[in-house]
Amino acid sequence: RQIQGDEVVVGEKQAGQVADRELVHDRADELAEAVHRRLARALISDMLVYHPEKRQQGIRDGTLPQLFKDEIEKSWQEYVEQVGAEMAQSTPFWSEALNEILAGGHKLF
Repeated sequence: RQIQGDEVVVGEKQAGQVADRELVHDRADELAEAVHRRLARALISDMLVYHPEKRQQGIRDGTLPQLFKDEIEKSWQEYVEQVGAEMAQSTPFWSEALNEILAGGHKLF
């Protein structure tokens, strides 16, 4: 390792190790996001399995968020418990799943 001004120059082997660690970290983040997105979608999909008529009524009457209020709150709590509050609140996975799956592609949530 050499110091040149404010920069630290590392050998090629060390630079490769740093790049490998960054790649592993990036890949781990991608996998975690995929798992969190899949969990959100699974929780929302479960609502459809158990309440298909309720969904149809909510879409027809424009009352989907109100009709599913309790189910959404319960599933949200499960989601937060599984992924952590920071991840749940800082990513769009939950609202995307609500809009794509429960609301049939409409942005209601």
